[in-house]
Amino acid sequence: MIKINSKLPSSSESIFAVMSQMAEQYDAINLSQGFPGYSINADLIALVNKYMQRGLNQYAPMIGVPELRSAISKMHLEASGFEYNLDTEITITAGATQGLYTAISSLVGEGDEVIVFEPAYDSYVPAIKANGGKPIYISLNHPTYKINWEEVNMRISSKTKMIIINNPHNPSGAVLDDNDLKKLSKIVKGSNIIILSDEVYQHIIFDGQKHCSVANYPELRDRSLIAGSFGKSLHATGWKIGYILAPDFLTKEFRSLHQWVVFAINTPIQYAIAEYISNRETYLQVNSFLQKKRDFFLEVMKNSKFIPIPSKGTYFQLMDYSAISNDSDIEFTKWLCQDKKVAAVPVSVFYHEKTDHKVVRFCFAKENSELEQAAKLLTNL
Repeated sequence: MIKINSKLPSSSESIFAVMSQMAEQYDAINLSQGFPGYSINADLIALVNKYMQRGLNQYAPMIGVPELRSAISKMHLEASGFEYNLDTEITITAGATQGLYTAISSLVGEGDEVIVFEPAYDSYVPAIKANGGKPIYISLNHPTYKINWEEVNMRISSKTKMIIINNPHNPSGAVLDDNDLKKLSKIVKGSNIIILSDEVYQHIIFDGQKHCSVANYPELRDRSLIAGSFGKSLHATGWKIGYILAPDFLTKEFRSLHQWVVFAINTPIQYAIAEYISNRETYLQVNSFLQKKRDFFLEVMKNSKFIPIPSKGTYFQLMDYSAISNDSDIEFTKWLCQDKKVAAVPVSVFYHEKTDHKVVRFCFAKENSELEQAAKLLTNL
């Protein structure tokens, strides 16, 4: 046997893959993995075909086709009032996850500390550890999932290289507001700390709230990389088209590694998305569309013993099941999938110490008929 010193010896299969496999195995309704259960817009499909037929099927530029970078620049100018330079500050990536991994890999080194808020999307910590960094875990306040900024200030050290935020937040659906971003600005002012802001759900925010991007705050914008994705807003998670926005000095570091990771991203889909999002409604309407989904799911679940925790963004709904079972959330989700034929995600897996608040996550980005069918099964518990 060849001896290998694993970079991630404790790494296991993603919970999303595990639960989707279980859903298939037990013929359960899959409300676990976060992917839409409805079709992509036919006009967008036609645009992809159009650009394929035009012969635009070879390598795209390493930083992405200029048409898409220009469209992204306009999109963020309208949202934040700040225009990212399409040549030096925007890079197209193979989904947000690749962008996040490359951002961490290009900027975090041996012994660097990275502040991570738990529950945390599961790709952050493996990327930190694989690059020799040390995750510094700070738990969000349950059940509001708000950040304790005083604790953040206390946990910063001379080794703090990066703070990762996720807004709107997966898995909780919590949203950072203007006060949060101002507090973060004050904490990092005058430091060398980099912000990595995961904003893939920026267009999915509910109840009239405004998305507060780091791009809206000069102190943060000048030290931040923003990860975005079209998978969520265009219902096309399998296409894996994302992007990174960052000041030119951070973009330069990002691209120095990005070029060796994937080099180029799917060409005809880039052109198709660029043309499609030239109509702002194609991505702005997803907000009201998914708020209706959330409200529908809450309505059909109102007679169950699950207690909903407010979802202010994303397409996830957390539910407290403590009135139903004392089992751990991992055991509860296994039972739910195997016996009751509904797949959910246990929230404890998003904590490094598997903190269990008796909460599970459901994805409501599904057809109403599927949500209603799942609710009938769940209401009987």
